[in-house]
Order: sequence, then C-alpha cells, then structure tokens
Amino acid sequence: MAKILPTKPSAGAISLIIFCFLASVLVRVAASAPALAQELDGQRSNDISPMMQTDANATNNAEVCEPVGEPSILLAALASRQEQISTREAYIDGREQILKVSEARIAEQLVALRGAEERLAATLAQADDAAENDVAQLTEVYERMKPADAAGIFETMDIQFAAGFFARMRPDAAANIMAELPSDLAYSISVVMAGRNANAPRE
Repeated sequence: MAKILPTKPSAGAISLIIFCFLASVLVRVAASAPALAQELDGQRSNDISPMMQTDANATNNAEVCEPVGEPSILLAALASRQEQISTREAYIDGREQILKVSEARIAEQLVALRGAEERLAATLAQADDAAENDVAQLTEVYERMKPADAAGIFETMDIQFAAGFFARMRPDAAANIMAELPSDLAYSISVVMAGRNANAPRE
C-alpha cells in the first residue's frame, strides 16, 4: 500500500488564512466597541463624581466657616474700640500735661517761699542786731547817769527787764545804781540775775 505524504500548504492559502483571522478580529472589535465606550464613560463618571462631591463638601465647609455677622459690623466695632482707646490716651496725655504744669508751679512756689524765708531771716537778723545795738546804747546811757536818777527809772521797770539791763552793765555802775534802789527791789533783781546765771554753763 502506498504511503500518503502530507502536502505543504501554498503561500496563497496561508495569506488567505491570515486575512480571515484579521477580519474576524476586526468584526469582534467593532461589535464590542459600544460596550467598551459605555464602560469607559461609567468609569469616567465614577472618577468625576468623588471630585464633584469633594468640591461640594468644600463649598459646604466654606459656608460653615463664614464668620457670623457682616464684616462691616466687625469693622465698625473695631473702629469704635480704637476711638475709645484714642480718647483714653488723649485724656491721659492731658492729665500728664496738667500734672507737669502743677509740678512746675509748685517748684516755683517753693523757690519763692525759700526766698521769702531767707529775706525774713535776714530781716529778723537785722532787727535783732538793731535791738541789740539799741539795748547796748541804752545800757551805756544808764551807766553814765547819776545812780540816784537811774535808780528812779529802774524802780518803774519790770523786774525781768531791769535784771537784763543790770546783767549788761559794768559791775561798778550796776552796784552804784542798785545801792540807790529799795532793798526789796534790789533783792528781787538779784534773785532773777542769780537764776539766769545758775543756768549758764560752767567750765
């Protein structure tokens, strides 16, 4: 029995098979194109929906975060507060100026008072010097008078005043005048003079 060997397909047959295969693929792709387009649209819608939802949430959050009240009311309140602060600062500045003026006036019055005190002290010193000079001159006059005439004047004086003159006189003149005085008056003047000398410091 003769053996049958397989025959090689020709080039034309192979080309025909490839062409049929490609045509089949194209037909299948064309048939599934609408479904693929719908699937792609669905995925695109799904991708866009979260973004839209995120934008909506952001809008809602923005609405929630909006400040309560109008901005004009807040600005008006801030302007009022600033005006109050400015008024208070102006008041404080005015009080400080008044205080400075008062302090300056007090300082001027103190200077004037010190000047008046110095002038008064100088006047009193001059008066004391004048009185001292007058007493010294009067004491000298009594010393030059006759003892009897001077004693007549001392009898009319206050004892304290007379003792002051006797304390300033020379001892001999005072003794001569006191010898002409009544004994009780001479004794009283002597007691006053002794009391003054008792308080004098001793070495």
